[in-house]
Amino acid sequence: MKIEGKIQKSGNWWAVEVPLLLIFTQGKTRKEALKMAELAIEELIDLKNFKASTSFSHDEYFTVSSNNDAILMAFALKQQREKYGLSIREVASRLGSKSPTAYSRYESGQVRPNLDKFSQILQAIDNSLEPIIKVS
Repeated sequence: MKIEGKIQKSGNWWAVEVPLLLIFTQGKTRKEALKMAELAIEELIDLKNFKASTSFSHDEYFTVSSNNDAILMAFALKQQREKYGLSIREVASRLGSKSPTAYSRYESGQVRPNLDKFSQILQAIDNSLEPIIKVS
């Protein structure tokens, strides 16, 4: 799985944004800015063997990937849920589940949702959220 981010020059700095992960950082060079994004993701996820990596895709866009897609997806779901101020119980309820534990398995990375379920969860968090599939 790859998540798209945007990098652009802002004064003397390169600004990096990964909207799905709610990551915003910067660096003096493009390479440094992307490295800062990787480090920010790794620090926020805070798991011993988790590694994030970035690669340029084109123009002002890049992608983020990792050595564990389930954990990266879990982090994205948690970030979005918290952005909208929802509890695990509220998201589970919006999904029609009476068990917050079942939903929490997605956010802990114990269960990796398929694309349909990932989309359902994002829409349960906020109707305007949906993944975009892109082939490059």
